Amino acid sequence: MSISGLFPIEKWDFKSHSILTELPSQDAAVLAAHMSDQHYDKGEIIFREGSFPSGIFFIRHGKVKKYKVDHVSNEQILYVANTGELIGYHALLSEERYPDSASALEESVISFIPKEDFLEVLRTSQVLSQRLLKLLSHEFTVFANNVAFFAQRNVRERLATQLVVMREKYKENYQPGMAVEINLSRDDLASMVGTARENVVRILKEFKDDEAIQTKGRKIIVTDVHKLLKIANQ
Repeated sequence: MSISGLFPIEKWDFKSHSILTELPSQDAAVLAAHMSDQHYDKGEIIFREGSFPSGIFFIRHGKVKKYKVDHVSNEQILYVANTGELIGYHALLSEERYPDSASALEESVISFIPKEDFLEVLRTSQVLSQRLLKLLSHEFTVFANNVAFFAQRNVRERLATQLVVMREKYKENYQPGMAVEINLSRDDLASMVGTARENVVRILKEFKDDEAIQTKGRKIIVTDVHKLLKIANQ
């Protein structure tokens, strides 16, 4: 089922997958000149909060969580980046340390683009600079939406909303009527909605009893988007 017209998914997506699409050939050549691919296992760290950036990362395949850890080691997931998206460019552009950490949510193939190459193209390419400016402006909208979301919604509403969002991110080669499996641990879901794991387990059971979702091991299948959107008060 499509959620077009039912849910504003654009307010939850950075859209960074559009940045490198169909760049002028000379710009693409500079970015590709020293690009290197690396395989990351599930849970493997890509970069850590507080370290200095030496380039940016392009997700060729897989999913990455961006998160912060507090003083008692509680994790808060800020965003889940998908195939085709860029990560790590904020710190590079601001010439600051990484404000968060990133690790693979699943087996992923990620390309590293050196800082010098990215900044060179950004300096000379009007196309890339305009796209990046538009992206950063849109990201402010996404973060503002998230701040309001956490302040105004209860845990049940937040979890229902995140399941709708994650369903979109886990669509691969999707055909109408196809089941979409959300392969996230209960700990990661708890981190995304800002609650304890036990609360997530309990609420998921309620959603399952309401026939809004099904579970298959740790995988979650949304069977009724309308019910979740009603629960989420969207």
